[in-house]
Amino acid sequence: MSSTAVNVVRQRGFSFAEYTTCLNGIVWREALRFLHQRERFVSALVRPLVWLFIFAAGFRQVLGISIIPPYETYILYEVYIAPGLMAMIQLFNGMQSSLSMVYDREMGNMRTLLVSPLPRWYLLFCKLLAGTAVSLLQVYAFLLIAWLWDITPPPIGYLTVLPALILSGLMLGALGMLISSGIKQLENFAGVMNFVIFPMFFASSALYPLWRVQEGSPMLYYVCEWNPFTHAVELVRFALYGQVNWISLAVVGGCTAAFMIGAIFAYDPSRGLARRGPAGGET
Repeated sequence: MSSTAVNVVRQRGFSFAEYTTCLNGIVWREALRFLHQRERFVSALVRPLVWLFIFAAGFRQVLGISIIPPYETYILYEVYIAPGLMAMIQLFNGMQSSLSMVYDREMGNMRTLLVSPLPRWYLLFCKLLAGTAVSLLQVYAFLLIAWLWDITPPPIGYLTVLPALILSGLMLGALGMLISSGIKQLENFAGVMNFVIFPMFFASSALYPLWRVQEGSPMLYYVCEWNPFTHAVELVRFALYGQVNWISLAVVGGCTAAFMIGAIFAYDPSRGLARRGPAGGET
């Protein structure tokens, strides 16, 4: 499209159909990539299933879980960690989507997308929605396997947890998008992720209740309290049992907005972190 045509389109604005076409195209491309990369689906399930089937069996007698909200009775350890493992899937998927953005930016696909006449914030939001949709498929596949393992929340929980999963998926995907904006080379991504994924996951309530963390290390307890991933886990945990953790909802919603605004700013070539030299795959 020539610059004159782009200016004309920007002056008259875009129709709802044009926005919808863009969204469908980006989501469909992400879905095709997901279908063609079956190992991505398998690897997304292997990590939480290892924790569920192996580690939970070993820790069950060591980490007994008392009656804490949203649970109304004593529960097995594997029941407690199930929401954390669901959030783990979304965490890894958000970072995997960010990896694909770094790859696309180097190969030119992302650069082509970002120079389209549509607003950049909308393009990034469509990319974020596509990644979240993929993570939902992975989480519900995990829930099916967990159900076969006799981890059975209330039937309504499979429906009430959906909004929480969407919001937590958007937050983690926006965080990954923000991180990817500052990575110039694909080789640097793995090192950066080691300083993001593992601290976020282990310094949270995904594997153990925070009251136990407070007994062992008050300092670590406050780190967990300030960790957005902790609130994503708690939001999913309460929603799975038909309840709302309002503090976690506010934190996850606020972090989603902050990370997304930061990513939009960072991907602005005139101001953000995505500005590159000729050899860096500029956008």
